[in-house]
Amino acid sequence: MSDYLEMDSDLEAFARDVAEGLSKPQKSLPCRYFYDARGSQLFEEITALDEYYPTRTEASILRDCAADIAARTQPGSCLVEFGSGSSAKTQIVLDALPQLAAYVAIDVSESALVEARARLAQLYPLLRVECVVADFGADFTMPRDLLGSPRLGFFPGSTIGNFEPVQAQKLLGHFAQTLGPCSRLIIGVDLEKDPAILLPAYDDARGVTAAFNLNLLARINRELGADFDLTAFRHLARWNANAGRVEMHLESLRDQSVRVQGDVVHFARGETIHTENSHKWKVDRFGALAQRSGWLSGSVWCDSARLFSVHELHCAV
Repeated sequence: MSDYLEMDSDLEAFARDVAEGLSKPQKSLPCRYFYDARGSQLFEEITALDEYYPTRTEASILRDCAADIAARTQPGSCLVEFGSGSSAKTQIVLDALPQLAAYVAIDVSESALVEARARLAQLYPLLRVECVVADFGADFTMPRDLLGSPRLGFFPGSTIGNFEPVQAQKLLGHFAQTLGPCSRLIIGVDLEKDPAILLPAYDDARGVTAAFNLNLLARINRELGADFDLTAFRHLARWNANAGRVEMHLESLRDQSVRVQGDVVHFARGETIHTENSHKWKVDRFGALAQRSGWLSGSVWCDSARLFSVHELHCAV
């Protein structure tokens, strides 16, 4: 998991992606569909759990390094956040950057942007806030009069971990092209660590993460007219050492058939639906990935337990 943007995609795309994912030999569903209203609420609960270290650890690191980030940011710069959501962590950075000319929030959820704009307008009445409704992985248009401003990108939450390494490299390259020459990117990256710490973050004792995972099936039932029996599936979190990632699955507890959009999908007992990957990185390995994407590594800030990292990258394109 990550502090993921709310990806409330249209129904047609949802239906297409569900049909495609459930037809694969290893059944899968895109993790972006976790975040309907109930899923977003459950994820907020997850971020406050004792086992879930990423949110609070990253926020602590950002508070510690905010002055360093500010010292390297030119007056008149534009802060561009990819997948801003509620812009909660952004406030840590904004508090340290009074020299900003503008903050540009990019998200697919117009409602999240409207709420964030209203809150930020009260907190920072002198700051220009621009909202762009777009998928951060696709091309979009920046406000024309800000095109010449120095740009500081912001991508917190270890969302980069939800992408396969090849996809992550492509996304970072897209960010470099979007932000342009001489820009910087501040990005949160979860680190490799003992699975005894990792796995409870994705399978908490209270079962909130399990409810979050199973809610994806409830959403398919509600929006696509499927008939998943949620009691016939259980949440699984696995550490895949070879791939360096935590995997989330939903395991079928019995042989069963489920009707989805008029099709019948068969499940054997023990068969799983793969719902999410969360890749964990070593600092040097992520730096090498960034370099292949058109960035040069700058400062790296970590907590004392080295659970999480925040990287400053400099655009090399």
